Amino acid sequence: MPIHSNDITLSLQGASSEIAVITLNRPAKRNALNDGLILALRDIFQGMPHGVRAAVIHGSGDHFCAGLDLSELSERDAGEGLHHSRMWHAALDCVQSGPVPVVAALHGAVVGGGLELASACHIRVADESSFFALPEGSRGIFVGGGGSVRIPRLIGAARMADMMFTGRVYKAVDAERIGLMQYLVPTGTALDKALELATRIASNAPLTNYALMHALPRIAEQPADQGFFTEALMAAIVQNAPEAKARVRDFLEGRAAKVSKD
Repeated sequence: MPIHSNDITLSLQGASSEIAVITLNRPAKRNALNDGLILALRDIFQGMPHGVRAAVIHGSGDHFCAGLDLSELSERDAGEGLHHSRMWHAALDCVQSGPVPVVAALHGAVVGGGLELASACHIRVADESSFFALPEGSRGIFVGGGGSVRIPRLIGAARMADMMFTGRVYKAVDAERIGLMQYLVPTGTALDKALELATRIASNAPLTNYALMHALPRIAEQPADQGFFTEALMAAIVQNAPEAKARVRDFLEGRAAKVSKD
């Protein structure tokens, strides 16, 4: 697998190496993103090892990711800027629409491009040290990594605009309230919770996970009649898989755990 940066690592965890743990490893830069790291992230997801069924992304040091590394920002004309943004779009689409569900383990700064990366993941776990911001407005630039598409789907366009207009910073408790993450955990425990969730996700039938990653977002944007039809097609495809049939049989014959409140 070609890697364009030494600032990102991949390790495999779990009894069958089914969990890919991807670590942003620029702690001295608060894991700020540069092109090499973004291209390496793309390559990791395009070349995900066989047998991986879920992934976790986290940051080393005190922060998840403080956004774009402005020290590496170069002046570009409009065409160069367009193609640069589209390169980021393609890379982060490999996260959102890649081979496996992705859990983001967030702590410290989740800022700018870091929030764009987190929003490309399927589940976000944040600890109480986390804070969220989009400072691009005050720096005379605009989001370019897909944030204007993904973040409003989490919190609405008005809240995103407020963050960029005013520089508003959301602390963890308020960020959970508005929907920037699904899980809020004590400081220092985001990675443990993310690994717990990834392990649970990896135990699902692969076609069910595929449907949740690739069909559900499309259904959510379709008119109701098209959404119902797409749902019916996916339900038929998923339940036809041998693993799905075996799981239903186990449930009917009392070999599978039932849902409980505990």
